[in-house]
Amino acid sequence: MLKVKNLHVYYGGIHALKSVTLELSPGEIVTLIGANGAGKSTSLMSISGIVQARSGEIVFEGVPINAMAPDRIFSLGIVQVPEGRRIFPGLSVTENLDMGAYLRTDRHGIKSDMDYIFTLFPRLAERRHQLGGTLSGGEQQMLAISRGLMSRPKLLLLDEPSLGLAPVLVQLIFATIERINRDNHTTILLVEQNANMALRIAHRGYVMESGSIALQDTAANLLRSEKVKQAYLGIQP
Repeated sequence: MLKVKNLHVYYGGIHALKSVTLELSPGEIVTLIGANGAGKSTSLMSISGIVQARSGEIVFEGVPINAMAPDRIFSLGIVQVPEGRRIFPGLSVTENLDMGAYLRTDRHGIKSDMDYIFTLFPRLAERRHQLGGTLSGGEQQMLAISRGLMSRPKLLLLDEPSLGLAPVLVQLIFATIERINRDNHTTILLVEQNANMALRIAHRGYVMESGSIALQDTAANLLRSEKVKQAYLGIQP
């Protein structure tokens, strides 16, 4: 579905991504793990067109998207849920969800998808008329993911969905990511600092260090890797 090959991204004189190569097949959950500043979020923003690569190739379903504007990439079915949620605080929960579906015209499908979201996150159903800015951090994260789903993405890019959440909500968010993948066969590229949780729900994973891919393997093998255990899971030999 997605092929990224030899991607190089610069912020001024800073070489942020160095020959990054990765791929996703339809229906997979693939996770990018690594320390702060490793290049994980930049990788997502390059795929969604927010950051332009200096060189390299990004191909989605056989179509090169390097030079496309973000709105065009979005219309192809790539949706990013950014770090920090960035919901519309002055709009209600339902209005935020409607914004996720703004390119769609199938009113029956939109209603059906909103009903599905309210089964995923019953707390949002209870607060459907509440302003987004008055929700808790966990509820805002639920809303941000749900708004992304309202566009019926083929590829969902999730940037640090567990950031700043209480442990019980972290469990809920990861369980829901698994359910979204299972129910809708949505392909997911997940950036996470909670490497343990991310690898437990992913099919495959990539480890980023200093703007490069340092390791790649099945998620199960990465969980067993001594290097990953020590550097990212906090497990000492």
